[in-house]
Amino acid sequence: MAAARSRKRRLAELTVDEFLASGFDSESESESEGAPEAETQPARGAARSPDGPSGPPSASRHKGYASEHKDQLSRLKLRDPEFYKFLQENDQSLLNFSDSDSSEDEGQQPHSLPEMLEPGPLCLVQEASEEGDEDEDGVSRGLKGKKRDSAPVTLAMVERWKHASKQHLTPRLFHEIVQALRAAVATAQGDQEGVEASKFQVTDSAVFNALVSFCIRDLLGCLQKLLFGKAPKGSSRVQQPSSSPLWGKLRLDVKAYLGSVIQLVACVAETTVAAALLQHVGNSVPYFLTFPRQCRMLLKRMVTLWSTGEETLRVLAFLVLTRVCRHKKDTFLSPVLKQMYITYVRNCKFTSPSALPLIGFMQRTLTELLALDTGAAYQHAFLYIRQLAVHLRNAMTTRRKETYQSVYNWQFVHCLRLWCHVLSTVCPSEALQPLIYPLSQVVIGCIKLVPTARYYPLRMHCVRALTLLSERTGVFIPVLPFILEVFQQVDFNRRPGRMSSKPINFAVVLKLSKVNLQEKAYRDGLLEQLYDLTLEYLHSQAHTIAFPELALPAVLQLKSFLRECKVANYCRQMRQLLEKVQENADHICSRRQKASFGVSSQQAVDAWEKQTREEGTPLTKYYSQWRKLRDREIQLEISGKERLEDLDFPEIKRQKLGDKKDEDRVEFKDLFDLDSDEDDTMDFSERGTPGSSGAQQRAEDEDEDGSSSSGEVSHLEDGGPDAEAGLVPLELWLLAQGPEDELQDLQLSEED
Repeated sequence: MAAARSRKRRLAELTVDEFLASGFDSESESESEGAPEAETQPARGAARSPDGPSGPPSASRHKGYASEHKDQLSRLKLRDPEFYKFLQENDQSLLNFSDSDSSEDEGQQPHSLPEMLEPGPLCLVQEASEEGDEDEDGVSRGLKGKKRDSAPVTLAMVERWKHASKQHLTPRLFHEIVQALRAAVATAQGDQEGVEASKFQVTDSAVFNALVSFCIRDLLGCLQKLLFGKAPKGSSRVQQPSSSPLWGKLRLDVKAYLGSVIQLVACVAETTVAAALLQHVGNSVPYFLTFPRQCRMLLKRMVTLWSTGEETLRVLAFLVLTRVCRHKKDTFLSPVLKQMYITYVRNCKFTSPSALPLIGFMQRTLTELLALDTGAAYQHAFLYIRQLAVHLRNAMTTRRKETYQSVYNWQFVHCLRLWCHVLSTVCPSEALQPLIYPLSQVVIGCIKLVPTARYYPLRMHCVRALTLLSERTGVFIPVLPFILEVFQQVDFNRRPGRMSSKPINFAVVLKLSKVNLQEKAYRDGLLEQLYDLTLEYLHSQAHTIAFPELALPAVLQLKSFLRECKVANYCRQMRQLLEKVQENADHICSRRQKASFGVSSQQAVDAWEKQTREEGTPLTKYYSQWRKLRDREIQLEISGKERLEDLDFPEIKRQKLGDKKDEDRVEFKDLFDLDSDEDDTMDFSERGTPGSSGAQQRAEDEDEDGSSSSGEVSHLEDGGPDAEAGLVPLELWLLAQGPEDELQDLQLSEED
């Protein structure tokens, strides 16, 4: 008895692996004393499994499975009577069998599994409970590769779902709506497998529009009410969907719904529908944050819309990106910043007047996201500024055309302007402050790489970036020498080689051609750019206590330019700038003389400059008025319109002299046929010829002074070409001056 209990205790202490490896199928009767214990284990195993293991190969040759098993049970009766008694009471059928089964078992083939298993009751319960569940890829379980009957969705069904959802949304009803939406999205995408595997079928466009409209407008509110009930009043905190007790039942359906919404955003082409859908996505951000995979898919799609979509869609996509990154900075902010920067660089490869607003929008929005976390912003800024510096170093060392092109392109310039904008916007920031010096050195190196006249537009872009960085951060950057250097390199008195039909837009140009350098529009635009850049930089320093010393090189250069330049229009612009700079310098000097602190007192100097900025300076006041007018002109230039297009000036139609002469001859044909005195004709020709030559001389003189229009008027008034012909007498010429003469309209327009 004690031996039987010890055997049971040792059997209970065995693990599964030890039990299977313990040799329970040995049937040799010449075993040692431990053999009864080994024989007890297969007997118990046979009691639990009717298809117990067979004996050794030597015993199976002359014994059937049934007879061998009967022998094991007979020995069990002698060695463990308690367990044999237990089998008699609980499983009598195991002990009562005939030996005739032995021959049948010997001739049987090994058992093979059937192709289809009959479902048991447990399988049926699980299938009913898991109906509609989805795996990670959103495919229904048990439906892969199978074609099921789909029920068509009608408008009545959509209205019934809508009415029931507003009254009381249930998990089962929400599941049906999600399945219908999945079918609609699969139909819109042309996914035939998804349509065949769907429970519903959406083929009518009216049903599709009604279903999508219902999901966008009403379903999210009904789901929020189902999860949380009524939201507490005055609560601005975002409630997490996972905190609801019903989240476990709705989780898979919500996941499938969000996946369908992302697919719908990708396939919708109508701007108004896409805008409404993006607003719905913005309201669904708490649900997207619960599923990291769906959230990553959403962010990828939003970055695409942020860079390539229509204006409204770009703004809505950026709002979604901002909301996700604000809630999950550690998880999503850094990948989103990297993807947005790469997309920004890709879209800056070509620059045109129509692309400038998009590039500016991307700069401002990317700066706003970088400002969310200065630590992450420093990592990205350090990496990408270093890449720009490496490209510049390679160009400076190798001095080849390929390396120059890697620096002198729109992508490089827009990247410089982006990081200058970021550092100037986030400032003051202890994290980003160390990047100001290396960035300014990269910009200055870009200016000095090829300092020729053909790359003056690129120099202007770099100077503007440095001016912005210096003004916003308060760090002194020597920008003025790069502006004044152009005055010394360009001869503005040189007569232009050719005339151009329209001015050069420096905002969308990096390099000028050799033909552009010979045009008059090049010098006009260049002087205008120099005026703007000088005024912008000196305005940024107008409140500083060292402004008179800082502006002294500019004053000397402007005076030298006015002495040498002979073009009146150029001199007029620069003289006005010189007067404003000198006036501001005198104002600073007068205020500086009243100061009672020393130069070494940094706090007192900062307080004095702050007070001067608040009170304003003459240059600051002039700049504010000039900036308004200049911004309006730049907008017109970017949009491709002429600056005076909307002023509604009367249009002057000048008639060609040859056409007018032909009309006069037809009108006064009879008079031309009359014989006239040769002396009168000669007198008229002698009187007309000197007048015409004098008019031509005046026109040439006035054209050199930049006023060709006045020369043309005087040329018409003297009637030079008609007088040279000698065909029309003076009296006939006076008769030709009728009330509809074009010359009177031209004179009136000049007086206006």
